[in-house]
Amino acid sequence: MVAHGGHKAGALVTGRRQGCILDNLFPESTSTAVRPIPRFSLPEQAAACLREGIEGGRWGDQFPGEVQLATELDVSRNTVRRALQILEKEGLVVRRGLGRSRSITPAGTAMAWRRPLRVAMLRNDTRIDDSPHTALIAANILRALDAAGYDAFECRKSQVELRHDVLQLSRQLTAASADAWLIEAGSRPLLEWCASQRTPCLALYGRTEGLEIARTGPDTVSAYAAAARELIARGHRRIVLIVREEFRRPPLGGCELAVINELKAHGIPAGRYNLPEWDESPAGFERLMESLFRTTPPTALIIDETCWFIAALGFLVRRGLRVPEQVSLVAGEGVPILDMCQPQFAQMRWDSKLIERRVVRWVDAVRKGHPDRRIINIPADFVPGGSIGPARKE
Repeated sequence: MVAHGGHKAGALVTGRRQGCILDNLFPESTSTAVRPIPRFSLPEQAAACLREGIEGGRWGDQFPGEVQLATELDVSRNTVRRALQILEKEGLVVRRGLGRSRSITPAGTAMAWRRPLRVAMLRNDTRIDDSPHTALIAANILRALDAAGYDAFECRKSQVELRHDVLQLSRQLTAASADAWLIEAGSRPLLEWCASQRTPCLALYGRTEGLEIARTGPDTVSAYAAAARELIARGHRRIVLIVREEFRRPPLGGCELAVINELKAHGIPAGRYNLPEWDESPAGFERLMESLFRTTPPTALIIDETCWFIAALGFLVRRGLRVPEQVSLVAGEGVPILDMCQPQFAQMRWDSKLIERRVVRWVDAVRKGHPDRRIINIPADFVPGGSIGPARKE
């Protein structure tokens, strides 16, 4: 039997796909009809940006005014007004009266809380043997944020891996699409860039003097000063402080300046001998120790990081130098591995749990739309141990 127009009975009408099950699901689909690409007006695009901001919890419970939004979005005030009208119809914002900015509704707030806040941590160095104490604190912070319901993660590459190149680091942070940044021991140029961005940032340690950026970490300045005073009281005059380049570069870091000032206050000349330059590598550290003990060996060493502290111990053992009879040692970090030694080493100590709590509370404030820029330092103490003694008489 032949159907109308010469088509066989049972066949689909011309323009339909034969035997395609999708035709039953989408009967309006035809091979000749092409769906147009959706076109969004400028107000709709602006509304999408504002909606994304609401979802990310950027403004808390209140929008900025139309003028400020127009500046941020780089559109006219009229476009912002029409975008806000779209959000009003969706029930995400509500007017509060003539001359007052709009508020985010409970529905908008609920939408923000449904999406976990993304928190990116940029480590200084991810080699766990470089600073195990710092690595442990970073891991505990990420666990604490995860337990609080946040999507916390480490950036793919550390600052050391990217050679502290601010351009590459900024690209990595931007690509992370995070709602907040945690920068561990960031260089001054990196922290300056972070302070200029809209994304809230908290510096874990680092030199933030004069920057509009939140910071937390141990307040070791007074601890370093106390260590220097203790060594001076025991007769030490050749005290050497071994730290990374970023802390010995002018202007000096707070801890370094505290040691130098203590030496000067007690009439002890202070200069490059007390804060030597060195290449931060195993071979460079070996060369540093060789040069220090060649002619006028120090009677006391204050070593900032655990990896170099252990390297110094190895050097002294090879030289047959006894601690503390011939050289006193002070560790800049109080780490469990050093507590295994008896007698215990003199060291700086602080409660890292306080750092974890500060970070979680700061991220909580970001979630609520009120990120702070306070500097909250954790108290640190100098704990004398069996690795310091009287200066050797010559």
